[in-house]
Amino acid sequence: MNYLIHLTSVLVFFLAFSGKPKPYIPKAEAFATAGINRSDKESSEFIPWMDKRKLNWDDFKSSPQINSDAVASTSTEMGLTYVVKNNIFSYNITCNFSKIKSWGIVKTPYILSHEQGHFDVTEIFARKLHKALQEYNFNYSNYRNDISRIYDNIVEEKEAFQKSYDKHSDHSRNHKHQFQWQDKIQELLLETALFADYP
Repeated sequence: MNYLIHLTSVLVFFLAFSGKPKPYIPKAEAFATAGINRSDKESSEFIPWMDKRKLNWDDFKSSPQINSDAVASTSTEMGLTYVVKNNIFSYNITCNFSKIKSWGIVKTPYILSHEQGHFDVTEIFARKLHKALQEYNFNYSNYRNDISRIYDNIVEEKEAFQKSYDKHSDHSRNHKHQFQWQDKIQELLLETALFADYP
């Protein structure tokens, strides 16, 4: 029997410089789909995470929110699609930046580096998801619950990390902590490099 499930976590980050910072908005969806549609190629809507492809302000295509004190907003998604066929478990993971849901008003290199950090964090946890699925001992009788639990746990960790990044850097306003977090994110990208080859 064939089963194909697609799980997606979508995160939106707002960078504010006055008033109360806008929170990021996590959303997770699960649905059945007819096939695996994964592409490493950039589209008009998405940019897959690539080491040599950094974000630039031209990638932020959405119009800024009205009545918002945020100066930039980044939307990223981490998706998992998996198939079970003849008791063989295979999966695809995606890590994308959404052009059409991201925007910027104050377009400086410094703010852009903060936004790139959010995208990099999503990539780190896509790799952690790959590691967790590689280590999973497939159990046919309960695999759907097992995989959902693994995915949900990784998403929860990712959201907590993103929240901590914004809190400690004060949405990039604290320059000292912003640079410390940038270093931390780069270190984690190096630490998880063995799992960057996710399918």
